[in-house]
Amino acid sequence: MPKREGNIDWDKARARLEELERATEARDSFTDEAAREALDARARALALPAQVPMLPGSLREVVRFKVAGQTYALESRFILEVLRAPELTLLPGAPPLLRGLTLLRGEVLPVVELAPLFGRPASQGVGPVLVVGTARAELGLRTDEVAEVAELTGTELVPAPPSLEEEAGALVSGVSPDGALVLEGEALLADDRLVFELSEEGVA
Repeated sequence: MPKREGNIDWDKARARLEELERATEARDSFTDEAAREALDARARALALPAQVPMLPGSLREVVRFKVAGQTYALESRFILEVLRAPELTLLPGAPPLLRGLTLLRGEVLPVVELAPLFGRPASQGVGPVLVVGTARAELGLRTDEVAEVAELTGTELVPAPPSLEEEAGALVSGVSPDGALVLEGEALLADDRLVFELSEEGVA
């Protein structure tokens, strides 16, 4: 588990989240109805019911996205929605994996960086956030770009390269023909490094 550095100004963080919540409510009240319907339809299309793990020869729909120069793929059944450009509350002193916090319908959602898990420096750019979970939103994955929704079969995958660290390799079910790392949704959601306890004492 990455260690936090420094102290987090929780009063400032709470004030920023409250400000973000007020701005979100104001924005939603003036959002174009057609645009909202289109986004809701997209979210429903991505939020597929839970299925059995990928088997050789089975067909799965995946969402491909890029982070810090690497392409990843995650089964769409784990992606509840895509936030196009959410505002993030940064937490100085938080571990590198925790990019910040955002509000999703009044609930605080931690937004994480995948790159450090795979030995890459975290990108400082902004981009869409994938809301990941099963029955509820559990975390957000910050991306540089959400590329496409594609279909993939288990037989297309090759084993993850030995160069991946052992712990990071556990998150990867295989590699697609074009080099995308196909993530294991269950392993991602169960990874203790991506679970943060937010308290007055800091981030754990």
